[in-house]
Amino acid sequence: MKALLVAIGKTDSKYLNEAVDDYLSRASHFVPLEMKVIPDVRDVKNMSREQQKQREGEQILKLVQPGDYVVLLDEGGREFSSEGFAQWLQQKMNTLSRRIVFVIGGPYGFSPAVYEKADAKLSLSQMTFSHQMVRLIFVEQYYRALSILNNLPYHHS
Repeated sequence: MKALLVAIGKTDSKYLNEAVDDYLSRASHFVPLEMKVIPDVRDVKNMSREQQKQREGEQILKLVQPGDYVVLLDEGGREFSSEGFAQWLQQKMNTLSRRIVFVIGGPYGFSPAVYEKADAKLSLSQMTFSHQMVRLIFVEQYYRALSILNNLPYHHS
């Protein structure tokens, strides 16, 4: 299985980028997680939230290939414990023949077209995090899930 993380907008924070890169590197020993960052939509002051979501959605959908399993990181998604996410990921690794694509939307969420394309929705918490923090939290949990599946001492039950 191949995995891709799609995120909207670059992160200017050096320490967040370094931390994300560290966990991506750690995960690469098991099931690498490629990350693609879609540039922020320009001229958002002249468009509505719906127009902004639509433009972001168009860019997201350009990265989705036929057969991809699309998972939105969404506040309305299913919540897991770290162990539960590891089990869910294992099940996907056992059954998917193509890529699993995790998507972090923009500040206003996803367009209807992206929701239609989604196969699943995951929530990292009932709390709200910045989009930059979500990247770090997700890649850490992705690595944690892989460490659980590979019986590494990283995770303590």
